[in-house]
Amino acid sequence: MRGPLYFLAAALVAVAAFWAYNVNYAAKAAQERVAALRQEIAREREAIAVLRAEWAYLAAPDRVRALARANDAALTLSPLAAASYVALDAIPPPPPEAFWARAAPSAFAAAPGGSVAP
Repeated sequence: MRGPLYFLAAALVAVAAFWAYNVNYAAKAAQERVAALRQEIAREREAIAVLRAEWAYLAAPDRVRALARANDAALTLSPLAAASYVALDAIPPPPPEAFWARAAPSAFAAAPGGSVAP
């Protein structure tokens, strides 16, 4: 009677050891994935910081002003005058047959590719 009980206990110990072994290595693999993702996040944050610094440099008002002055002839820019502005009431409403007046709201939803659906 004791023989089969000992065998069953030994089998349960072997199954528990196998389960603990698998859980241990799965946990180690998960820790490695987490560490790799944290490194990737750190690299992406650094890249974002570099891009923000580059954008701040490129969009600096003094730099844009100097570029506009240097390329004034090619850009043919003219200063805005008060006559360039009009009151909002002076803009006529769109005609009722306009596309956006009769289109379903889903026509303006973003398509899977990121563009606006036709």
